[in-house]
Amino acid sequence: MKRRFFKVLIIGMFGLMLVFPKPVFKGASAGILLWFNIVLPTLLPFIILSNLLIGTNAASLIARVTGPLFCRLFRVSGYGSYAVLTGFMCGYPMGSKVTADLLKGGYISREEGRYLLSFCNNTSPMFIVSYVIWQNLKEESLTLPAILILTVSPCICSYLFRRHYHISGHSDGQGFHVPSPKASSAGVVDDSIMNGFVTITKVGGYIMLFSVLIALAELIPFHRRALTLAALPSLEITNGIPMLCQSCSDPGLCFILTMGLTSFGGWCSVAQTRCMVQEAGLPIFPYIIEKLITAGVTSLLACGYIVLL
Repeated sequence: MKRRFFKVLIIGMFGLMLVFPKPVFKGASAGILLWFNIVLPTLLPFIILSNLLIGTNAASLIARVTGPLFCRLFRVSGYGSYAVLTGFMCGYPMGSKVTADLLKGGYISREEGRYLLSFCNNTSPMFIVSYVIWQNLKEESLTLPAILILTVSPCICSYLFRRHYHISGHSDGQGFHVPSPKASSAGVVDDSIMNGFVTITKVGGYIMLFSVLIALAELIPFHRRALTLAALPSLEITNGIPMLCQSCSDPGLCFILTMGLTSFGGWCSVAQTRCMVQEAGLPIFPYIIEKLITAGVTSLLACGYIVLL
């Protein structure tokens, strides 16, 4: 039944693309330009470097630095602390990719991988400051509150998810046995670069696809408030955040909704995350529920800030 529905959906989208070629071209162009101008130069170097760190076991040096803090705070292994660091600092979908890479390499357990995925795949501080605050909300005074809210909310939720996955912690701060790299240094570099380009191309494909979906959805003749404030923006955040800011006249409500959407990441980031973790065998449905819970907590924190302000 699910497979049949998916086939019908694909056929329907194909038909819409044939009937409305101009919006499709507009959406695809916007998605490709966004990927080429922003995502490619900001994300690809991190992907390649992360591949090198894991492929050469150099990530163990970072784990020794981040481990003492993150192992106590989040009850993760030393290598798990590296996933936390990249997930909070590098943006979607780096947290999920690093978690999947560590799991496939035997650095962390499957249970820890599911726990890490539940809270360490987040929007980068660079994106929050430059795109969300400066370009869209256009209120620099919200910079620090936004960063704190979007950082604290997944930390709070990690305590809830930790109980669900029965995570007790790792006292040594190093985690599991690390296998020695088998490939030569040159081979690791080549593999890391190729894997980086494959990953970034997949990300670009999803961004373009969801940009086309938004362009087609905007053809709907009636625009209910729920559609413009929730459904359409949630498809892809780089298109959705400007849509929210233009549709919502109340600055307080706009801030709350934008924080919630940024925390969730949009359905495009969910698709990207699924692409990153499917080979590692990590399920995507629990991740969706966990991101929705985190978005709810983020919205409550943002609402509290607006009320206290």
